[in-house]
Amino acid sequence: MHVVVPQALVERRSPVRLIVTGGGSGGHAFPALTVVRSARSALAAYGLQLDPLWVGSEGGIEAKIAADEGVPFVSIPTGKLRRARNPLKMLSSANLRDAGRVPAGVGKAIGVVGDARPDAVLCTGGYVSVPVGLAARVRRRPLIVHEQTVQVGLANRITMRGAARIALSADAAVELLPGKLRARATVTGNPLRPGLADGDPRAAIARLGWTGWTPALPTVYVTGGSLGSRQVNDLVAAILPGLLQRANVLHQAGGQLVEEARANVPALPPELRSRYLVRDFIGDEIADVLALADVVVSRSGGGTVAELTALGKPAVLVPLVPTGGDEQRRNAAHLASQGAARVLTGDDATPARLAEELGGLLADPARRADMSARARTLGRPHAAAALTSEVLALCAPS
Repeated sequence: MHVVVPQALVERRSPVRLIVTGGGSGGHAFPALTVVRSARSALAAYGLQLDPLWVGSEGGIEAKIAADEGVPFVSIPTGKLRRARNPLKMLSSANLRDAGRVPAGVGKAIGVVGDARPDAVLCTGGYVSVPVGLAARVRRRPLIVHEQTVQVGLANRITMRGAARIALSADAAVELLPGKLRARATVTGNPLRPGLADGDPRAAIARLGWTGWTPALPTVYVTGGSLGSRQVNDLVAAILPGLLQRANVLHQAGGQLVEEARANVPALPPELRSRYLVRDFIGDEIADVLALADVVVSRSGGGTVAELTALGKPAVLVPLVPTGGDEQRRNAAHLASQGAARVLTGDDATPARLAEELGGLLADPARRADMSARARTLGRPHAAAALTSEVLALCAPS
C-alpha cells in the first residue's frame, strides 16, 4: 500500500503545514514520527514540501525525537492526571499542581496553532496532546486523532470529541467508541517503527556480539519496554536455568535494572551462561533482534502489540496492571482471544505459569507457527501508509 497524496494538494503546490503532538512515551511519539517521515517522502515524490511542527512537553521523549528528526519543536505546559481506585487519593498535591498547568498549556497551544495555521493537526495521545487538540478545535483547524490501543486512552477520549477523523489501531476498538463518534472512525492500524519489517536474524548475532548463541535452539527475546520491567525480569530470573536448557535468551532488562539481571549470571551452570545475553537497551538493532526471536516475552502496550502482530511473533504477554484505562490488559486479552498470544496477569503471572507457557511453545514449532499466523491476521503492516493517507486527506482543501 502506498500513501495517497490528494490531487488538491498536488495542484496547490504550496508546502503542507502539519502540527503533530503526542508524547510521554515512545508508544505515543513513534506513530507521529512515522507519519512525518512517510508524509515527507510521499510529498517529495510530487515536488512538494512538508512543514511539520511538533508541539510537546519540555523534557519529554518527544522533544528528543523531534530534534533527532530535524522537526521544529515547541513545548507547552502540561499536566498529568494520576488516577487511583480511591477517588480521594486523586486529590493529591501532584494532581492539584498539574491541574493548574492545564489552562496555561491550552492558552499557549491556542497561540501556537493560531500562528502556525496548519492544514491539519495530528494528535497521537499522551497528556500533552490534550491542549493542542482543544486548540485545534478553538482555531477551527482539521484534527485527526490516532489511538494505539484497543481501549481508547483518556487523553484521546477528550480530544477526539472535536476530531474530524479518528484513526484506530484495531477493529475491536470501533465498538468501544460512543455511537456518535463511530462515523468519523477508520481503522488504520498502528504504524511500525521505520525499517522494523526488514530485520535480518543473522545480522542480529553479529551486531549483538553474541558468541554463545546456539543455532540448534530457538531464541526467546525478553523485554519490559525501553525502561525495563522488574516484574518481567523477576519472572524470567526465576526460571532461567531451566529455560536456557531449551533456548537462547536475549534479555533487554532496562537501564536501571540491568545490573540486577546480570547478577544472575554467576549462579547459572557454566555451560549455559553464554546462551544468556543481557542488554540494558535495544536500539537500532531492534529489527534484527525481532527477526531472530522465535518467541517474545513482553508487556502489551499499543506499539508492542502492533509490532508483534505485523511481524507474526508468538508471544507471552505480561500486561502492566493497572494502567490508566487498563489498556495493556485489554490489548493482551484481544490477542489471546484470537489465539495470537498467551497472557499472564494477576495471580496467574507466576514463574511456574511462564515456564509452562514458554515450554509449550519452545517444544512445538507447529504451535509457534499457528500462533504466528493468527497474529499476522491481526497485524496491519501498512498502517503507516494508511494513517498518513488519512492525514494528507485532511490537509487537502475541501
